[in-house]
Amino acid sequence: MKGLELYWEAVKYRVCSKCIDSDGHGTCRLRSEEGCGITSYFPRIIEAISSVQSPRLDVYVDALRNTVCVRCKHQLPDGECLTRRHLDCGLDRYFPMIVEVVEEVRLELESEKEGFGDQS
Repeated sequence: MKGLELYWEAVKYRVCSKCIDSDGHGTCRLRSEEGCGITSYFPRIIEAISSVQSPRLDVYVDALRNTVCVRCKHQLPDGECLTRRHLDCGLDRYFPMIVEVVEEVRLELESEKEGFGDQS
């Protein structure tokens, strides 16, 4: 899926490279058993963000909680997440940046699609 690859490259370059668990070049240094929520759930993250178009971040966060967090092993049945509460969830920590990057890529993809064939 070309779109997903474009989203991943943009997130890796603009978000993962700034992550405290990164080597500074976008490569995650978390041990495999811990895993990174961004890489583990990336297709679902894109699904959650793509289901929303809003100027309000809380709407995106609700979509994240309903699409991704409900499937995460760290979230308890009541919706509580100690990983999130202790600020140890990279996905939650960097989600505003991820939304920004994904929305920018989505706009670029839409403009390319609209511009295709518009040559007079």
